[in-house]
Amino acid sequence: MGALLHRLLRKWSTWISLTILCVIISVAAILASCGGTSSVRLMNRTGTVNVSITDPPACAFPNGQFVHVYVSVRSVQANISSTAGGSDPGWVELAPQLNSEPMQIDLFAAGPNVCLLTILGSNTALPAGTYQQIRLILVANSGNTGSVPASNACGNQGYNCVVMHDGTVAELALSSEANTGIKIPAGQVEGGPITVNPGQDVDLNIDFNACASIIEEGNGTFRLKPVLTAGQVSTNSTGIDGQVEDSTTTKAVVGGTALVALEEQVDGAPDTIVRETTADSSGNFNFCPLPAGTVFDVVAVAINGAGQAYNATVITGVAGGTNLGAIPLTPETAAPAGPATLQGFVTATTGSAAANIDVAVSALQTITLSSGMTRMITIPAEGTSVAGISLQSASSCPATAPLHTNCAQYTLIEPASNPVMGAFSGGKVSYSAPASGGVLYSVGASAFVPMGGGTTDCQPSSKTVDVNNLGNPLAVSAGAIATPQEIDFSGCS
Repeated sequence: MGALLHRLLRKWSTWISLTILCVIISVAAILASCGGTSSVRLMNRTGTVNVSITDPPACAFPNGQFVHVYVSVRSVQANISSTAGGSDPGWVELAPQLNSEPMQIDLFAAGPNVCLLTILGSNTALPAGTYQQIRLILVANSGNTGSVPASNACGNQGYNCVVMHDGTVAELALSSEANTGIKIPAGQVEGGPITVNPGQDVDLNIDFNACASIIEEGNGTFRLKPVLTAGQVSTNSTGIDGQVEDSTTTKAVVGGTALVALEEQVDGAPDTIVRETTADSSGNFNFCPLPAGTVFDVVAVAINGAGQAYNATVITGVAGGTNLGAIPLTPETAAPAGPATLQGFVTATTGSAAANIDVAVSALQTITLSSGMTRMITIPAEGTSVAGISLQSASSCPATAPLHTNCAQYTLIEPASNPVMGAFSGGKVSYSAPASGGVLYSVGASAFVPMGGGTTDCQPSSKTVDVNNLGNPLAVSAGAIATPQEIDFSGCS
């Protein structure tokens, strides 16, 4: 009896196993017939990624000297490690076709209301995971890094170049951008690291701020000091748009330029500009695509064709998918008196010798929120401002510069007024009058390694001053030059 029962159990077990196997095979066949890609993606734990690039041309001629800025992209990669170096393992391709067919892109090709400049790659399989770093690798100007673009607008000036408004073409010098790439670390990924789940489609956008990325050398040559951000986006519903208008005429600023900046605060630091654009001839602007769930501040400034400056208008708490409607800009004075100018020096030393660094400079003002809390925001620089400087010589050093330093001068053209405040809540913006009293600024500066692909330098790498060269609060007035306290960097490489 026991032997008979044992044989029956063995047969029963074999029948159950075969039945389960048949069911598994049948389900797999059904999934394959309904969509093989989905079943493979689930089995391999992969998603897909689409990569786009944007760059609203805020400094295109006549707001700057360039009509075209060309870069040639040969790779876009991601890494789940936040500390991975350029030659470390773990980098995966997001647009593999670029390896054999690099793409030359004119960063100034799109107008201010165009959402995407171009698509770099689409429907690329990507292992599931949380990606901490993104990097963009460019074609070397010598062309010795492999494949080159099929056509080259730079002629004999390499594969990355700028075109001036007079038609002159100049090479845009690179460094590690052609080897280890332009890194976009986690701190520059809007909305946090990029998470890809099995079977998920992810849209990744890279914003290339060309206006902040070009350094002009004293000899008239140009270098790339890349300023990039990235974020997981929705191309349809996360943009922020509106219309900038003169509050006295309710029409667009006449004959001049209105700049609009999208800013983000991280870890209590001053607001930094993540996107910047110019309003079109009707005052319209559009920031898109943007990361879902991220809240921004919007700052608008302008100077009209007669040289009349306007108060900055700041709107806080703006989420993606918002139309802000008409944003009023208030003329500073009844008669054009011109904006204010902040003009100062930056120095750099290793401690025993002069140091070569690149520096990005910005003007900051403190605002008071409806909660009573204060926040420091960046006021966009206008006109002929020189906010990106290169310290490579001691010949321009002022008498106050420390020993063993290189020096350079910056110029920031800014409103000579306190900003109009707006708070976005419940689908509308509530505006309040500017703060009374003196117009006070601070100046922030960040140091980078020249030709270092955006690597920071000096100890510390960022400094802020809020007093002038006499040690008094840094106040400005219309049509006048204010001299901020010298910014001295030390411990530089």
